[in-house]
Amino acid sequence: MIKKLFPVMAVLALFSCNSEIKKENHEVEIETPKVEVINHSYSKLEEVKTIRLNLELSLDVDNRVIDGVARHHMKNLGFEKAYFDIKDIDIKKVTLGKSNNEIQTNFEIGDYDSLLGAPLTVDLSKTDSLINIYYSTSPDSEALGWLSPELTGSGKHPFLYTQGQAILTRTWIPIQDTPENRITYSATVEAPEGMLPLMSATNPTELNESGVYQFEMEQPIPCYLLALTVGELEYRRLSENSGVYAEPHMIDAAEKEFKDIPKMIDAAEGLYGKYSWDVYDVLVLPYSFPFGGMENPRLTFLTPTLIAGDGSLVSTVAHELAHSWSGNLVTNASWDDFWLNEGFTVYFENRIMREVYGDEVAEMLSIIEFQELQNTIDDMNSKGENLDTHLKLDLDNRNPDDGMTDIAYVKGAFFLKTIEREVGKEKFDEFINAYFNEYKFKTLTTEDFIEYLNSNLLTPNDITFNTEEWIYGAGIPDNVVKIESKRLTIVQDLANKFKTGEPLPKDLKRQDKTTQEWMAFIRAFDGELSKEKMMEIDKQLNFKNSGNSEIMSEWFVLGIKNDYKEIRPEMKAFLVQVGRRKYLEPLYTTLADSEETLDWAKEVYKDARPNYHAISFNTVDEILGMK
Repeated sequence: MIKKLFPVMAVLALFSCNSEIKKENHEVEIETPKVEVINHSYSKLEEVKTIRLNLELSLDVDNRVIDGVARHHMKNLGFEKAYFDIKDIDIKKVTLGKSNNEIQTNFEIGDYDSLLGAPLTVDLSKTDSLINIYYSTSPDSEALGWLSPELTGSGKHPFLYTQGQAILTRTWIPIQDTPENRITYSATVEAPEGMLPLMSATNPTELNESGVYQFEMEQPIPCYLLALTVGELEYRRLSENSGVYAEPHMIDAAEKEFKDIPKMIDAAEGLYGKYSWDVYDVLVLPYSFPFGGMENPRLTFLTPTLIAGDGSLVSTVAHELAHSWSGNLVTNASWDDFWLNEGFTVYFENRIMREVYGDEVAEMLSIIEFQELQNTIDDMNSKGENLDTHLKLDLDNRNPDDGMTDIAYVKGAFFLKTIEREVGKEKFDEFINAYFNEYKFKTLTTEDFIEYLNSNLLTPNDITFNTEEWIYGAGIPDNVVKIESKRLTIVQDLANKFKTGEPLPKDLKRQDKTTQEWMAFIRAFDGELSKEKMMEIDKQLNFKNSGNSEIMSEWFVLGIKNDYKEIRPEMKAFLVQVGRRKYLEPLYTTLADSEETLDWAKEVYKDARPNYHAISFNTVDEILGMK
């Protein structure tokens, strides 16, 4: 069913949500076939698909709107309609042809779906290949994180960042929003005075006088990697091809925290070949950013929660760098195959950490991740969601964010670690190098990968492996590789002794252990520790105010479970400031377990919600029953 039909020259003034138009004094309803949805997209790539995009963007930060033109250079295989995905975007007009010789054309906007948005159908001839879409975004666009000046470091300027993964790019650009298609793009961005725009493309490092900036991405990318940010930013170079952007108040700490990025790049290239994106810069965003990082090519977005002061959380940087090969270079064809992006990346991340920081650090990281995987599987099983513990998912009619769990990340990585154990590291590295070269700048499905794995690794080496069980089966197969860490065993023993009555060593300080060791220490209490003992630990180690988000979030969850209300001021400050969903989800979920803590959580959330990105507040709304 189509809600709106636009003969553009005559009826732009009629743009509304009305499903009827006037014709010869009679009301008639327009009926057209419903556009099929494939891979969460209305686009019909087999007919007409974008190969290059040119954006012209003007930022209205006061009204939280982007006015733009999306100029699509299409490959048209002889069809008379092109299909795009849009959600909460106001389409002004659509034209065909070059910018100096445009001809307006008809377009239709189909029925709105709360998850997918709506199909935008554009009329064209069989030989047309240039489509220009004039549009404005909504202030409530789910991809756009608009921050008022008071939520930034200096309080002088507002801030904007985008988050397109998985299917949110359609909320700020009319586009064929599927990872199956890869495009190159350029952009012209007009920014307010004093605010530096950056994109997942070539980037400036300082302000210019005109306020107009040019961007170019010459390598083809899936559209969820189109990214934009603008704010008061400074740049520090870390090496010839790497650097860090951050707000002025945070740039010194960011430069210090991420000083090992050049070493990580060298380690990654030594494992799996040359970095293909020319420059690897990172941007530290404000605290509302919902993820640990986002692997936008040439410009990784990072949460400031990674700045712990001791470099202990830089594995997230290694993860986003690894995406430069797995995910950005070789991409899952659909969100059902998301593990192909993330399983490879967690595996590769751990290899980078092993090269730069040694075996002990890499092993601790893997064990902590495996613990989280086991908790995720237990939780899914308790809810009857065992199908979601498969690597290959079925996300039709579901939000693809439902697949962004430890299953894709950690089960995927342990699948690869287990294969590595069977064939040996040398052969497995040869295989992955060949895999990245074979699918460079391409997309593939899980089934494509299985065929490649069998043909190029398992069969030639006469190895029988339970691939089908790992990919299409529930839970963790019995042959999973086992990883041990003496350092984690020591802190777990320390926790057990303290729980049963022994005091902590008087000379023990928080800086004596790594973040991962303290996480293992807290988890060793298995959710049960008296409030008095928690107060004793805080008096000596000050977990509640440590400034390390990983430790604080683990500690707060334990405190909620054991009625440690004395930490509520610190927990509230944390929840109001930090928008990273990884921390918010377990905290609010635990708070929702009792009526009293749920009421407290809702009061805190009134102050916190305006600081969160849509990805985070949609999750918390559901947890707290506020949808």
